[in-house]
Amino acid sequence: MNIGIENILLIGSVLLFISILAGKTSYRFGVPTLILFLGVGMMAGSEGIGGIHFDNAQLAQFIGVVALNFILFSGGLDTQISAIRPIIGQGLMLSTIGVLLTAGVLGIFVHLVTDFTLLEGLLFGAIVSSTDAAAVFSILRAKSLALKTNIRPTLELESGSNDPMAYVLTTGVLSLITQPELSGWSLIPFFLKQMIFGGLLGVGFGFFSQWMINRIRLDFEGLYPVLVIALMFGTFSFTEFFGGNGFLAVYIAAVILGNNSLIHKKSIIKMFDGLAWLMQIVLFLTLGLLVYPSQLLSVAGLGVLISFFLIFVARPLAVFASLSPFQMKTRRRWYISWVGLRGAVPIVFATYPLLAGINQAQTIFNLVFFVALVSVLFQGTTLGVVARWLHVALPEKAKAKLPMDVFMSETSKRVMVELEITNPLADGTMILDQKLPRSVWITLIDRGGQFISPEGRSKLFLGDKIVAISDDDASLARIKEIFQS
Repeated sequence: MNIGIENILLIGSVLLFISILAGKTSYRFGVPTLILFLGVGMMAGSEGIGGIHFDNAQLAQFIGVVALNFILFSGGLDTQISAIRPIIGQGLMLSTIGVLLTAGVLGIFVHLVTDFTLLEGLLFGAIVSSTDAAAVFSILRAKSLALKTNIRPTLELESGSNDPMAYVLTTGVLSLITQPELSGWSLIPFFLKQMIFGGLLGVGFGFFSQWMINRIRLDFEGLYPVLVIALMFGTFSFTEFFGGNGFLAVYIAAVILGNNSLIHKKSIIKMFDGLAWLMQIVLFLTLGLLVYPSQLLSVAGLGVLISFFLIFVARPLAVFASLSPFQMKTRRRWYISWVGLRGAVPIVFATYPLLAGINQAQTIFNLVFFVALVSVLFQGTTLGVVARWLHVALPEKAKAKLPMDVFMSETSKRVMVELEITNPLADGTMILDQKLPRSVWITLIDRGGQFISPEGRSKLFLGDKIVAISDDDASLARIKEIFQS
């Protein structure tokens, strides 16, 4: 079935509706939502009941890049620096050395058990070397899984920051295959340029975006999330233009925005959370449409073998080796190893060999799709069971919440305090300039009997009375220091 302009919106809305309904019921049966999205796409494809013919790898890659921008940006907004600061070393080791070791070990294994050349095997290893942010973020949060100590922020930091390394390895090894005259040493300056430029431009755009959002005066609150989208794509494209890694820059910029004062921050975070879910659905639907189920059957045996080697050998070796400099209980290392979910990112990266036209491109794509399918289905359905088996799970009541969640929860122990502004340094300043703790919400300003609903740009003056809410006594003590010292 060919999709024309007259029915594309109808088909798209039906697929989205079916995916949402499938996701709503999926966890009753222990099936990750992402698998349902893929399944809907495959059923709608040319070999399914929908009969939609879709084989445009370039369009799928474009959709994947756009979707990953939203997914990584949303994940960055939710990443608290205070949570990742104690484990930043572990996260960076997993997202760099861990990815490199996974790619190398798996690549050599694939070379030994298939007719792939060593470079083709390493290309396959590079494509599936990173854990998938979409899979990790969505499955961990959908399961509301509470984990001991710093396991959860470690997993989310790794999944949010290791795609750039996998991208560099994938594009680097692919260039060695398509351009045999190149030397492997040429990957080193390419890697350094990608990471350094990506990191620096991410930091720069993060603070620039904060300044722009807080200083520009838009007439409608709904335009602020649109402005953030423009800044997000600007960060990615500008960084890519100068040879940096756009995915890394987008993630870092979002982390900076999420951890600093921002106009209409609550509505921005909520909108990006919804957009991230939309992009996950669109991405998995697209990749489901792109694959031919009949071709998966021909690689099923080999796909299972490679998947199990990745899950039980390559990933554990990479995790234990990269975390060896740090003190951590063995069972926690095993759990981090188990949450090495592969999902949409490897499938998107697998479109690069298709577009390059190398000999084993279609086989690589089919194997990568199968590995991602097995990973999300096998590992994704057992995260809670394995967490309890390894004794790394906590009761649901111990789950850490975002400040927004704490404020909105009916069971949280909120404390409300009324303060009068007596600090001359706060006179005439805007709320967003006060560097307030993340768990504090200023809900009302009383100015001489006139009640004002505050925004980030609202100015405070001596004699104003403010009402602040938090569940953290230390944070309330901090705002007393800010406004009354």
